[in-house]
Amino acid sequence: MKIRTLSLAVAIGCSGSLLGSFAASAATPPSDDAAKLKSQIEKMSQMQQSYEAELAKMKQLREQYQKKLDDLDKSKEQSQAVVDQTSRQANNRQYETLKHALDRIDIYGFFRAKYDDDDRSGIGSGSNNKHFYMDLEAKMRVNKDWYAHFQSETRKGYTVNQSWRKGDAGSSDQDGTVQRIWVEGTPYNINIALGTKWWGLGFQNVPFGHAADGVSVDYDVVQNWNVKGFWLRPRQGDLISMPNGSKTNIRGINVTTTWTDYFKSSVTYANNGNHDNEQKMNNLAALDLQFQVTKDILLRSAMVRTNADEDNISQEYRIDYKGYDLKDVGSWGLYTRYFDFERYGDYSHDDEWGSLPGDTKGWIWGATFVPFKNVVWETFFSIQRRNRSADATIDHDALRHLFRTQIDYHF
Repeated sequence: MKIRTLSLAVAIGCSGSLLGSFAASAATPPSDDAAKLKSQIEKMSQMQQSYEAELAKMKQLREQYQKKLDDLDKSKEQSQAVVDQTSRQANNRQYETLKHALDRIDIYGFFRAKYDDDDRSGIGSGSNNKHFYMDLEAKMRVNKDWYAHFQSETRKGYTVNQSWRKGDAGSSDQDGTVQRIWVEGTPYNINIALGTKWWGLGFQNVPFGHAADGVSVDYDVVQNWNVKGFWLRPRQGDLISMPNGSKTNIRGINVTTTWTDYFKSSVTYANNGNHDNEQKMNNLAALDLQFQVTKDILLRSAMVRTNADEDNISQEYRIDYKGYDLKDVGSWGLYTRYFDFERYGDYSHDDEWGSLPGDTKGWIWGATFVPFKNVVWETFFSIQRRNRSADATIDHDALRHLFRTQIDYHF
């Protein structure tokens, strides 16, 4: 714009000078006109050259100023890029720190609402298993090989009111304390568990399925062959089927084999200290089988035998049709179970909240359904014969009817 204005001024100036020259020549004699006109033309030529030089300087200055502006803009962009990169790096460091912290802790579990229609205590569990319940567990990474665990179970009257825990029966609001703590690791591809936890042996936890202090070490000796050694000291001694269970130590070995994609077996042998024959047995052997007959049919069986003088066999057979998937809304399953747990037939099978007591045989028919994602609803009905051994002096061979329905919300 400035260059265009200056050019216009030069043009007007030249025009004014030319008109002035013509006016002057009109006033002078004709003999002098040629000389004066030549002089004016020379002046105008000099002025034109001067203006062109000035225009060139101004153009050069304009280019210099534009370059400086471009350099400033470029420098600003580079500075902003540095700031953005620094900010991104700081955000990435914060994200990685938070991600590392979150990756070290995994919290999970479920909430349960359960209703039982059961026979009175002694034959059934009475109203003991009508409750709300929550299982809260956490896995915390120690390093690449080791994890620390804890488990807390919350249910009205579950902790301080139990016979195996001394406490004030009026302080049931203390329920929900951490009951189990243990570590698990895989150093050198050897699986190790150590601490107080719930332990299960076999595919259906018939040889043993209960809380205990203990340690287990297992290793895949060859592909599809896993050998485990264990030592357990049962807790809650009067809640397990083994008499005076809290006074004994159980040690043994388990071999689990995957024969094909459809067939597996588990063999267990264990020994315990039989203090003055209080436990009635000091040796146990068990065989579990699992067979995937079709995509929708799964068969499982468990046979356990101890060296007690009598009532020394426990067995369970189960068939599942289909089965639920917590991620698949609308999935469902059906199952049938037959069991016969003799009084001294195992160390302490999992009684599944009183539905599978010792010295009992019977049937269970059940169904499962997933109404919402991570929510499963289970209902079953059971007919049982209780207190069948000769040592049972109360309610011998009593008939029990149990109906249970429960819904679990997993998180």
